[in-house]
Amino acid sequence: MKWRVVLEQDPETGDWAVWVPELPGCASAGRTEEEAMENIREAIELYLRPDPIIVAPGAIIREIAA
Repeated sequence: MKWRVVLEQDPETGDWAVWVPELPGCASAGRTEEEAMENIREAIELYLRPDPIIVAPGAIIREIAA
């Protein structure tokens, strides 16, 4: 899957910030543009990884489309 990312270079430090508009709060940074891109790939993977759900015995889990 492909995601749009926005890269912004800090004019004072030269570091790069990167974020994903479609994934609120999914952001990263790096000293170089390449490092920032590597870091945002990892951030996207972690963002999309489902959290484990602990439910009571006998609980029913279903999915719905909205």
